[in-house]
Order: sequence, then structure tokens, then C-alpha cells
Amino acid sequence: MLISSGVPILHGLEITGKTAGNTVIQKAVDKVRKEVSEGRNITQPLLETAVFPAMVCQLIAVGEQTGRLAEMLEKIADFYDEEVDAAVAAMTSLIEPVVIVLMGAVIGGLLVSMYLPMFDMIGAIK
Repeated sequence: MLISSGVPILHGLEITGKTAGNTVIQKAVDKVRKEVSEGRNITQPLLETAVFPAMVCQLIAVGEQTGRLAEMLEKIADFYDEEVDAAVAAMTSLIEPVVIVLMGAVIGGLLVSMYLPMFDMIGAIK
């Protein structure tokens, strides 16, 4: 978004590093920013950090070579958005049965704890 809005690449990398929320990624982006300021392309420092997936680095390389870096970065973002949505949906479908079983066990435990004293009293009366 920053690149397509006209923000210079070095400033965009600085903002990205600060907003990453992960120190490993922040250090990697800072290293890439330093290398780019020295005249290197973005792809090689990204590969050297070994933090970013190879697919991301390859798509960025294609974007650099074709002059469509902003479009490639948007495609990467869309791909990972879809991947996160799919992972959340899968996790939700796995957690749902576990929650149902746990709720059943809790309710069953409550019922037994309520009725067991009643059965003991009825048995004592006979």
C-alpha cells in the first residue's frame, strides 16, 4: 500500500519494520532497508535474512524486474490473507467438536452432582 501510494521504498521499509510487531522481522526489514540504501535490490537481502518465504522473495524479484512491485506486493498480501482465513476456518472447525464435548462433560458432571445426593437420601429413607 505504501509503495502504491507513492511513499519512497526506503521510507516504506522503515515504516514496515516499525509496525511489524515482531523483533525478528523488524531486524530483517531494517537489514533490507540498509542494503537497499546502499544500492542493492530488495530481493537478495530478503533471501539472505532467511525470514521470508522463498515464494515472497521470488514474487518481489519479478515485481522489481517488471516495474510492478506494488502489484506483486498486493498479490502477496491477498494470498496470505486467504491463507490466514483458511487456517482460521480449519481451526474453528477443529475446536468446535472439542468445545461441545467439554460442555457435555461439564453439564453431565453438574447433573450427577445434583442428583447423587438425592438418590442417597431416597436410599436412606427406604
